[in-house]
Amino acid sequence: MSGRFEKGRSGNPAGRPKARRPHVSAFDIVFDKTLTVSQNGIERELTVDEALQLKTYQAALKGSRMAVRAVLKMIEKREIALAAQVAKIEPPKSNPYVPIYDSDSADEAMQILGMASIEEAPAGMGWGHRKLKVETWAAQAAISRPGRRSLTQKDIGDIKLLTKDPDKLKWPRSRTR
Repeated sequence: MSGRFEKGRSGNPAGRPKARRPHVSAFDIVFDKTLTVSQNGIERELTVDEALQLKTYQAALKGSRMAVRAVLKMIEKREIALAAQVAKIEPPKSNPYVPIYDSDSADEAMQILGMASIEEAPAGMGWGHRKLKVETWAAQAAISRPGRRSLTQKDIGDIKLLTKDPDKLKWPRSRTR
């Protein structure tokens, strides 16, 4: 015998392994579970995913910046999905009302989460001159995120115009053009 295996005999006598069931991660198993949650004395069933989202909203309202970021991502995904849904729906010809995408909900969410507030107009300017101003810490978090594109002078001007206290911002040197 000169080789490792005998001539005419398979090196794998058991043959090809049988196909295995699809890979199911532990997260998939956990997220499929339901929990009974009591809110204001009322019990209701929530999936683990819904319960985690609820906890994230509560943490954001308590001031957790990581939770605020997570909530903003959830809001952004929801608004994209709603805008896509509105784009798919064509109103009937006889209906004079057309659904319109409204950004006020995002403004209100930012105010509730403490990321922005309304700056009142100077006396005599009227209601048309009220502006939503982003809190300095939120603007700083946005411009400091790694992996973003470089900021132009117009971008910097816009950020300064819409930030509550723009003089306190620390501009990243490598990202300005």
